Amino acid sequence: MLKLFRATAILEGISYLALFGISMPLKYWAEIPGPNKIIGNAHGILFIAYIILTVIVGLKYKWSFKKLLIFGIASLLPFATFYVEEKYLRKEDSFQH
Repeated sequence: MLKLFRATAILEGISYLALFGISMPLKYWAEIPGPNKIIGNAHGILFIAYIILTVIVGLKYKWSFKKLLIFGIASLLPFATFYVEEKYLRKEDSFQH
């Protein structure tokens, strides 16, 4: 479950950056809306999966409310899911093996 959550965190971060760094400029500056719809939908699905997995994994590992809040806020900030994956999830995964 933790590996799935780590992968989702990374993919959610990539989709967030792609949305703001690639597809939105194409939509608003170059008037090419197609990529924004595709990347936006992918990001929306990954965002929801990230939030659901945050709750599931948090309950499984008995994370504190503060840690859950950090993961929730991370989903709203560019690059933050990469940070929490590195700081919290990679460490947690290493304890598993």
